[in-house]
Amino acid sequence: MKYEFENKKPEAFATSWEGQYEVFNWAEFLIGIPMPIFLITTYKENGLPNACLHSWSCFSGDGGGHFCIMSGIPLKYGHTIGNIIRDKEFCINFPNKDIWEKCRKTIENNAYEIDEITENGLTVEKAISINAPRIKECFLNLECALEWIKPLYEGSRYGVICGRTKHIAMDEEYFDENKKGRYGEGGYLINIHSPTNPITGESLSSKIGFVEYK
Repeated sequence: MKYEFENKKPEAFATSWEGQYEVFNWAEFLIGIPMPIFLITTYKENGLPNACLHSWSCFSGDGGGHFCIMSGIPLKYGHTIGNIIRDKEFCINFPNKDIWEKCRKTIENNAYEIDEITENGLTVEKAISINAPRIKECFLNLECALEWIKPLYEGSRYGVICGRTKHIAMDEEYFDENKKGRYGEGGYLINIHSPTNPITGESLSSKIGFVEYK
């Protein structure tokens, strides 16, 4: 049996924390589509590195270029949006599970007066094509130039940022799936964001997952 859901939150959905369905749309928890996890890195106005753990994005392009489309970026608060608007550059860094806990710490350990990369046990690496820090321990780094920013809709607190890839750096051990590779437990991390049963209201905790290549 297939259930049909109009644009209305199921009655069984209860919030796990105040404001949950204002920060995230309820549909995200119903459909539970996994999304890649990465860190957006920029320089703050004081010159110190900023690191923002993020998901809710896709990567695509055509003959005119390769692009990252990032959704769910707060437009009116946070270091990241201000840095991107000012410098029009940022780096996207893909971690593996070995450094996941260090990446997760950037959520709380993000004061303006600290280096948010080294303070959380990671290493700043100089970018090649942009003025933004890379994270050395991340196996893939995409150096991006800002293409455009738009709100999700008129009056939304969140925006969509499009970045054009200018330079790619990847650890050679990840080229070969017979070595470390890009998939499986050593490769891309996937955000599985509290999938919720619309009938019972049962919600699973958020977890990281992996893509298995078969």
